[in-house]
Amino acid sequence: MRVLIVDDNASMRDLLTALLSSQGYTVVGALEEGNGVMDAIRKLSPEIVCLDYLLPGRDGLDILREINSQLPEIDVLFFTASETPGIEAKAADAGAAGFLRKPFGQKQVIDELRAVCDMRNRASEANSPAETTKSPLPPPTAGGASAPKAPGKQQPTAVIVDDNSSIRLLLKGLLTELGLQVVGQAANGEEAIRAAKTHQPTVLFLDVNMPILGGLEALPRIVEASPKTAVVMVTGDTSRTIVQQAAGLGARGYVVKPVRPAYVENFLKQLFNT
Repeated sequence: MRVLIVDDNASMRDLLTALLSSQGYTVVGALEEGNGVMDAIRKLSPEIVCLDYLLPGRDGLDILREINSQLPEIDVLFFTASETPGIEAKAADAGAAGFLRKPFGQKQVIDELRAVCDMRNRASEANSPAETTKSPLPPPTAGGASAPKAPGKQQPTAVIVDDNSSIRLLLKGLLTELGLQVVGQAANGEEAIRAAKTHQPTVLFLDVNMPILGGLEALPRIVEASPKTAVVMVTGDTSRTIVQQAAGLGARGYVVKPVRPAYVENFLKQLFNT
């Protein structure tokens, strides 16, 4: 994996460069400020960006949003020492593939990058043209293996709703791998309601924070438009208030950002066997 490091602390840049190089990553650059990061990304073509939040010039959150808007195929490991309230949830909603809070240890960095790479590889394989020609997979079972499809039983379908294109891409790849047919995608609550009414999916993954109409506002209208659909909230904010509100409006559960394959797989196993 090709990695670009962006941090204003020289010691941190040196430490990360040495650590990642020792783990087999190719460090293509190390920048000390936010200005010029997008130009460097286009020039150096990294697959992963290790991005600090508080930078001279342009802050990391702003850069993260642009990366995910223009280059959603690039994964961002976001880190910060900031105590700004809600920064982890904001980074997750902006599309961060991983998050670390400073100070962090070497093992934490390695483990988080492995998780990012695992998600990336699984999504890329499932989204590849070769994968789309394979026979549809049946839904997962509680035992962890795929159950044989009963005669005439339809493949479960899914709609993905998130204003972040990189998160939609990751979820599409993962859900396809797990045996669901992704029949629709949307970027806001209004589009989600129309997609639910049109497709009547088995499950609909719904982002909480979106423009035009947020997930919580759209949720009761989705339930009304497609009452048999299991709506699953996707959020970086797992506060009790959000979780209880979503459950009260009809959500069947939630998936936490950054999205992790094992969590989604276990959740779907439980969902299809209840």
